Amino acid sequence: MVAWIWLAAAALYLVFLYWYINWSGPIAADEIDGYLDYFSAGSGAQYTDVEVLRRFLEEDDGKEFVMQNFVSLHGGKISHPVSGEQVSPKEVIGGYFKPFSKALFKRAGHPVFMARKVGGYIDSWNVDGDPQWAATAMMRYRCRRDLIELASDQRFAAIHVFKTSAIEKTVSFPVQINMSVFLRPRLYVPMGLIWVASMAHFVAVIL
Repeated sequence: MVAWIWLAAAALYLVFLYWYINWSGPIAADEIDGYLDYFSAGSGAQYTDVEVLRRFLEEDDGKEFVMQNFVSLHGGKISHPVSGEQVSPKEVIGGYFKPFSKALFKRAGHPVFMARKVGGYIDSWNVDGDPQWAATAMMRYRCRRDLIELASDQRFAAIHVFKTSAIEKTVSFPVQINMSVFLRPRLYVPMGLIWVASMAHFVAVIL
């Protein structure tokens, strides 16, 4: 009985690793043109520098990365892109973010953090203008292939208008985390499995 508990925990951890880690390596050069053709046909291409995206794909190292986003939603009520009803931008952005986040999660992507601005710029110099960002968010991607697959997925073409209607301005760029004091899934998932298995082991022994 006890052995099966630990075998089950190990099996679950292997399933997690299979899902969470990119095992396919960097994106191949001959894949890039095909993905970018699909991407260019979508409504989101007009907001993207395709050459910057191409370079990012060509320099793929096969590793995970995080997309850093700075966002400002429209103030007050806006017209719903479908019904025309006056609603809050947060309600409209949900029409895009909810289905996108589900598709991202299937590819082991998830939020790293989300935060809203609560004060003015404490330090700022040599900055042209003031974009007045209201919030920031970081989203984890398993690999660059996942990014371009999602970006070129035509299922999101119909709902991209929810994103552009709600967001007044935004900028995003990829980063790789070099240091973090927060536990990430690679650490807390095995720790959680060990804790659950230990509790199950204890119960099995005393019974």
